[in-house]
Amino acid sequence: MTTLRLMTWNIKNGGGDRLPEIIQVIRGEQPDVLCLQELQHFQRYGRRRLRELSEATGMTAHLAPSALAQPVAVLVRPPLRIVGRSSVSWRLHHAAAVVRVDTTAGQLTVVSAHLNPFSPYRRYREARWLAARYGSARRMVLIAGDMNGLAPDGDHTRDLDAVHSLYRQRHLGPDGEPDTRAIAAFGQAGFTDLWRHLGEGDGRTVPTGFAGREFGTMRLDYLLASAPLADRTKRAWVLRDETTEHASDHYPVRADVSL
Repeated sequence: MTTLRLMTWNIKNGGGDRLPEIIQVIRGEQPDVLCLQELQHFQRYGRRRLRELSEATGMTAHLAPSALAQPVAVLVRPPLRIVGRSSVSWRLHHAAAVVRVDTTAGQLTVVSAHLNPFSPYRRYREARWLAARYGSARRMVLIAGDMNGLAPDGDHTRDLDAVHSLYRQRHLGPDGEPDTRAIAAFGQAGFTDLWRHLGEGDGRTVPTGFAGREFGTMRLDYLLASAPLADRTKRAWVLRDETTEHASDHYPVRADVSL
């Protein structure tokens, strides 16, 4: 394996009857490491829905249940093998799934996370904890998922002005300005926003054609890499086509890493 394909995707409430389209996208992209969020009901009925997705995509899955909201998962494609796994179910509004996999370039730690959608301050605290817990200047680490936060660069005023006031508050700080503290916390801990670093095309991850009124034109989904991983990344982009337009209310994000 010379290229490691990374992908993250919030599939909205477990995919529902959209799961065949979600599987179609995953099969087409063939990610080696896949982070998924909003896996509603995936832990029920003996994790039947998780097995269905895992078997259909040919990947090994680690699911992290949520104490308050929705599970998340990391899936890994053979010949990569999960050599360690853990779950964060209480410190986050949703959850985080953590795996370690051996690659030809060394061990990679992958964290699939879904941060608080409602409170900017709690989102910031979750981001700080994750960054401190898993950050490393020497090891390859990927924290990926729906961070529900705005990037610290750029002017978000126009996008937020277009959002209903009820949902706009989710992205405003105590001063009434766009809140970017969560994503900034990852940067301060040494993580690189791969789309901002190498991104191609339009970086927004919401809304899709499936989205509700809670979204403006935003980038809420991220691939955040420690320096050793960021240095190996060749490209990053948002998957935007006819299928991803309606398979979820978020677009997937992809990156290629050279091993």
